[in-house]
Amino acid sequence: MSYCLAIEGMQPESRKQLHKNYHDNYYGFPIHDDNELFGRLILEINQAGLSWETVLKKEENFRKAYDNFDIQKIAAYTESDRERLLSDSGIIRNKLKVNAAIENARTIIALQDEFGSFQKWLEHHHPKTLQEWMKLFKKTFKFTGGEIVNEFLMSTGYLEGAHAETCPIHSKVLARKPLWKQTIKK
Repeated sequence: MSYCLAIEGMQPESRKQLHKNYHDNYYGFPIHDDNELFGRLILEINQAGLSWETVLKKEENFRKAYDNFDIQKIAAYTESDRERLLSDSGIIRNKLKVNAAIENARTIIALQDEFGSFQKWLEHHHPKTLQEWMKLFKKTFKFTGGEIVNEFLMSTGYLEGAHAETCPIHSKVLARKPLWKQTIKK
């Protein structure tokens, strides 16, 4: 079932609104800011084994706990920052996920040094199949299984599939020129 169809049948209303806002304004739309791209990766990693609703409810808490997803700040986190995150009841307190956020921030800094930005690293590797992306992410990042990679890339406009063609948001996403719709000359 597509995400578009899944949110239509949800109840109660507050839950439906939470998903609808994400669906209508964020899901599938390209992100051009490295910190926001990294923030989406953090959220996708934290969703593993949980519902997306749980993550959406905690998004503002994640922003506060992880310095508004500032890659430089997170890469410099110390052991006391890890302990702070693991004791923060406003986020998902999972050691592997917390460690992945910190290690992935450090990896992204290296990618920024080499490619100019996280976005440019993603563009450099576009286009790839999902399986190729999965291998690349597994080699590059921590805690990035197939579903995390798929959702991260769909939700940020690198892979097709966030919205059905019949979904009214599909045309809005297309207007923002997601990378999956563009032909990249290398």
